Amino acid sequence: MKKIIIVLVLALTAINLQAQVDRSKMPKPGPSPEINLKEAKRFELDNGLKVLVVENHKLPRVSIQLRIDNPPISEGDKAGVSSLTSSLLGNGSKSISKDDFNEEVDFLGARMNFGSQSAFASSLSKYFPRILELMADAAINPNFTQEEFEKEKAKLITGLKTQEKDVPSIAARVQRALAYGVKHPYGEFTTEKTVNNVALTDVEKFYSDYFVPANAYMIVIGDVKFDDVEKLVTKNFTPWTKATPPSFGFSKPANAQYTQINFVDMPNAVQSEIAVQNLADLKMKDADYLSALVANQILGGGGEARLFLNLREDKGYTYGSYSRLDDDKYAPSRFRATASVRNAVTDSSVVEILKEVDRIIKEPVSAEELKNTKAKYVGNFVLALEKPETIARYALNIETEGLPKDFYKTYLERINSITVEDVQKAAKKYFSSSNARIVVAGKGSDVIKNIEKVNFNGKKVPVFYFDKYGNKTEKPDYNAAKPEGVTAQSVLDNYFKAIGGKDKLKTVESTFMTAEAPFNGNTLGLITKMTTKNQSLVEVKFGAMTAQKVVFDGTQGYIMAQGQKLDYTEAQVKDAKLDAHPFSELLNTSATLDGGAQPYDNGKAYAIKLSEKKTAFFDTETGLKVKEVTIQEQAGQKIPVTIFYSNYKEVNGIKFPYTISQSLGPQKIDFTIKEIKINEGVTDEDFK
Repeated sequence: MKKIIIVLVLALTAINLQAQVDRSKMPKPGPSPEINLKEAKRFELDNGLKVLVVENHKLPRVSIQLRIDNPPISEGDKAGVSSLTSSLLGNGSKSISKDDFNEEVDFLGARMNFGSQSAFASSLSKYFPRILELMADAAINPNFTQEEFEKEKAKLITGLKTQEKDVPSIAARVQRALAYGVKHPYGEFTTEKTVNNVALTDVEKFYSDYFVPANAYMIVIGDVKFDDVEKLVTKNFTPWTKATPPSFGFSKPANAQYTQINFVDMPNAVQSEIAVQNLADLKMKDADYLSALVANQILGGGGEARLFLNLREDKGYTYGSYSRLDDDKYAPSRFRATASVRNAVTDSSVVEILKEVDRIIKEPVSAEELKNTKAKYVGNFVLALEKPETIARYALNIETEGLPKDFYKTYLERINSITVEDVQKAAKKYFSSSNARIVVAGKGSDVIKNIEKVNFNGKKVPVFYFDKYGNKTEKPDYNAAKPEGVTAQSVLDNYFKAIGGKDKLKTVESTFMTAEAPFNGNTLGLITKMTTKNQSLVEVKFGAMTAQKVVFDGTQGYIMAQGQKLDYTEAQVKDAKLDAHPFSELLNTSATLDGGAQPYDNGKAYAIKLSEKKTAFFDTETGLKVKEVTIQEQAGQKIPVTIFYSNYKEVNGIKFPYTISQSLGPQKIDFTIKEIKINEGVTDEDFK
């Protein structure tokens, strides 16, 4: 009876409470949830290594993070020494070979990696003693050998050579160089020349100078006990010799005196890389740090932010536009708003980005924007707490950034207290539209004419020109006179001669080519077949599945994709008749020379207009075709599609490009030819 009465009382209480709720009004938000971050326990070794331990016994795992918090290091004419140090650390130790070291780490199911001033490991907690021992041995007694040094040096140089043709990589390099200056640690960059200046002794000196415990922090998080960690760390890391890194000063960089465009000509660019940037002296311990982060989030923090909504959703200029605001306790950090855009809208994109930066400085954000941004920060913060690496980062930030102990415990409370006025104050302080440096890397012949007409807030924005190393240079000359004696036909004749000669080309009745390209962790396959009867087949495979098939039999054609078949239009039939041939240039009688020699990534090339929609580029020295640009219409817009040709090799006396690269939006696909057959493997059945 007593139980029944209690149930009835509870039920009636619930009914009465429900009757008192006014459902016509939105409930008021409750107080910010209290964040119970487990505070790290701390101890320090005599050599200066500071250790933070956070016990978490939910899972039988442990992670170890070692970070050496040194000031920025200038590498000068030996830039690349830190990268080489990073790649050589973790290759075993003086007591255990590289292979044995890696084999044991794998056997224990652990992960371990090193940086030039850091290390990380994770494993099951039962293997923690051995993993810590291995980490200490590799960190304190590295096995630097000449053989491994030469291997890593060759790999680094190969990567640098690849980047020299990569427009986003070059754009990022120049952005840093112009913001800080090439003699500042944040502005200098690694080149093949500086890497070749580095010897193994330089790596050993860099390690001995900077991989030292004076500014070192170790964070251990997981299923461990503090006393055990203290004993094991003391045992394994006490041999780490006490030392302090060298101290160097560097000049403080400054913003541009006035808003300006710094243009880098990249003849191989299929789109422009834009960065509107300025220096921002922001530190985590600043009172307006969180307000600044919120301001940046509203401006360009994601798909719901202003830059994205303007440049992508409204204008359709780009796949995405974003902004980023960094913090740094040692030097000014950077604010930058970025986008990768089509050549034709480069100037318009610059203006729109500037407008958005200017607007958030001069006009208060809406209450709705602020509310949504706060909600996003709250959600992300709570989710991040589930990750051990997040707790490690928070503990380290409190130690290294001079933050109060309750910085993260009160994080949500402080986020929710930010006002519209706070956001605008932060935007005014850390963003700039009056002395912004607008770095644009793009194809000058396509974009300079309009870039030089950019006006903002009633003023013309001046343009200055730089090379891909950040050196000031002259404006490129795209109006070079046509060289005497050079015609479209003479350029094509040189091309025919370079690849084998007209007589040899005329013996070709069909070609059959297969190629592969890495794409998003998978492999794209490409098959093409061509005949002199104006027949063509292009088939793209994604693994074993055909993703797209394009067929032309000489009179009609179709495109098949995702199970749908679309027949060629009259215009497509007309274009196919011009292109469906192993060497379509042999049939062209209307080609014209488009100006003089034009710069491209590896030299200069003659542009030959083959049709209204297609232009081919032929190297002035070798005569080989290096690029084709075809204009395609999509949704009423004209989109240039660029294909690059390189790495020519001979097949039956005729040279073919064995690397064919095509840009697909912001992504570049590099096809490597696997096989080319001439006059075999092709029948009329292929084109049905």
